[in-house]
Amino acid sequence: MAMTVDLIDEVAHRFALLGDPTRLRILHTVMEVGEMSVGAIADATGTSRFNASTHLNKLATAGLLARRQAGTSVYYSVADDTLPRVCDWMCEALRQRASLIAG
Repeated sequence: MAMTVDLIDEVAHRFALLGDPTRLRILHTVMEVGEMSVGAIADATGTSRFNASTHLNKLATAGLLARRQAGTSVYYSVADDTLPRVCDWMCEALRQRASLIAG
């Protein structure tokens, strides 16, 4: 597959989003639980609502999460169905590496 400069930039941006531990905790939680409110995500990940909201906005703007408003509450769910595969791939690669190092 040919990688254009624009595609490389977009891939780098996506990996940068996935490189933040708080965002990874948020994504993991939403992937495991399903649609959740900002408050529920903040509680589940041990962060403030403001911090969760900031990270959720970045993830939604990038198309990884979908946002839905219901009254005064905002709910988030996984929008990119490749996300669980990417996470599974990375976790498996890390498990294999740990196994090789452990001997």
